[in-house]
Amino acid sequence: MTTPSPLTTMTDSNSGFPEVEFGRSGDGYFVARVGDTAFAMLPGRDARHYLATGWRINRPMAEWKRSDFYGHSGGLADEAAFRTKVVENAEHQSEKRALGRRDTGSNASTPWGPSQGATVYAEGVVCHSTAGHGGFHLSAERNRKVNPALRARGGWYEEDEAWAIVAITFPHLFTGYERRCAERTIKDSWPDAWEAIFGIVLHPGESREKDRRAFEKEHADKWIVVSAITSDQQPGFIEVVATPGGRRGAGTEERRFLVPSDEYRIGRFGFVVDETRHPVYSGPSSFIGWQGRTSP
Repeated sequence: MTTPSPLTTMTDSNSGFPEVEFGRSGDGYFVARVGDTAFAMLPGRDARHYLATGWRINRPMAEWKRSDFYGHSGGLADEAAFRTKVVENAEHQSEKRALGRRDTGSNASTPWGPSQGATVYAEGVVCHSTAGHGGFHLSAERNRKVNPALRARGGWYEEDEAWAIVAITFPHLFTGYERRCAERTIKDSWPDAWEAIFGIVLHPGESREKDRRAFEKEHADKWIVVSAITSDQQPGFIEVVATPGGRRGAGTEERRFLVPSDEYRIGRFGFVVDETRHPVYSGPSSFIGWQGRTSP
C-alpha cells in the first residue's frame, strides 16, 4: 500500500467492504474513515500517540477536529501503526457483516441488570447489553462445550474479559480480530487454563497475570508504592506511601519515601522503592490527614 500525502485523502480499494479512506484533519492530525467509524492519531503523554475514535462525522475529513473524537483504543508507535489498525478494523467490520449476527429486543434478566437489547451470534449464543454493563449468555447445551477450567456456572460471561472464553470456544462465530483479542485476553487473565488447554507454556512477556505473579514473588519483601502525590514541601520530589510487596489492608506497615519526580514511573505492576537512593521521609506530608500506622 502506498503512503498517502499528508495533505490528501485516498481510498484503499484492496480492503473490501467497507472502504478505507485516509487523510488529514483540519488541525493537522492523521485521520481515517471506515464506514461510519472515524479514527485519528492523536498525541498523548511523553511524546506518544494513541488511536482515537469517533462516529458518523458528516463533514469532509479536512474539516474534522480533535473534539470530534472521544474513544481511546490504545497506543500507536507511528503512522504505519495507525494505518495498520485502521485497515484491521475494516477487515473486522467486513467479517462481522458476513457472520450475519442479528440484533433483537430483549427484556431478559442478566447479572448486570435488565437487558436493553441483544445480539444473537447463533442459537444459544446471545450477547446482552444493559444500562451499565453486559456480556454473553450461553444456553446449557452451549455452556457444556466450554472447557471446565473456564466454564461459568449459569452460562454468563461478562463483556470485559470473560467474553473471550466464548470466543475461543466458538471461534467460527467471531472475526479474526476478535479471535486475536480473545487469545490475548485468555493468556493475560487465565494463563493456567490456557497452558492446560493448549499444552503451551507461556513465557515472560506472554501473560500479564504470570508476569504479575513473577513481579510479586521477586519483590515480595521490597517497598512498593501504593499511593503517591507531588510534594508541596519538597519541590522536585514525589512523596510516596509504600508497603512491603505492595500489600494492603489492616495491620500492613507503611512508610513514606521521597522519589525524584523525573524518576517516578509507575511501571506495569508498581514502583519499587530503592532504599539506597530514595530516603525514608518523616517530615510534613502532602497527603491530607496522613496518619501512618507504623511509619517511622
